[in-house]
Parts: sequence; C-alpha cells; structure tokens
Amino acid sequence: MHFPIIHTNFWDALIAIPVIIIITQLIKIYFKTPNKFVPLIALILGLLISIFISHRHNLVAGLFMGWFYGYAAVGNYAALKTAIISYRSKH
Repeated sequence: MHFPIIHTNFWDALIAIPVIIIITQLIKIYFKTPNKFVPLIALILGLLISIFISHRHNLVAGLFMGWFYGYAAVGNYAALKTAIISYRSKH
C-alpha cells in the first residue's frame, strides 16, 4: 500500500482554518443554521477547500487534510468561545 505524501504548509495553519471559521459563521448568521449543523458545515468546507484548492492533485491527501481543516476550525472556535465566556464571567 502506498501512502500519500502530505505536506503541511503556511496555507494549512494561517489561512484555511480561519477562512473556514469565518465562512461557517457567515453561513450561521445569514441562513439561521441550527448550531448542531455547524460542525458538519465546517467539515464540508474543510473538505472542499482541501480537495479543490490546497491538495487538488491528490484526492487521498485532500480528504485526509480536509478532515483536519474542518475539525481544527471547530476546535479553534470552541476554544476561543470558551476562553471569551470564561474571561467575561471573571470580570
């Protein structure tokens, strides 16, 4: 079995994940999407960005990294939201 070579670069950490967070929040605001569907939307956006933009020549790498993009965006959003709520409750 041949595993794909997957490179993590500048795009992964500093552009793709914030873009997914922003687009997900815009979709949530404009289309009144229920909160339970937001992680699914982030996953789909991560897969689309990864497959069609950052890893367009390798489907397996696109699927693999798209999964990480989507769930990294969900995790970062949850961590930021928790930190803001915690900060507000202390002050």
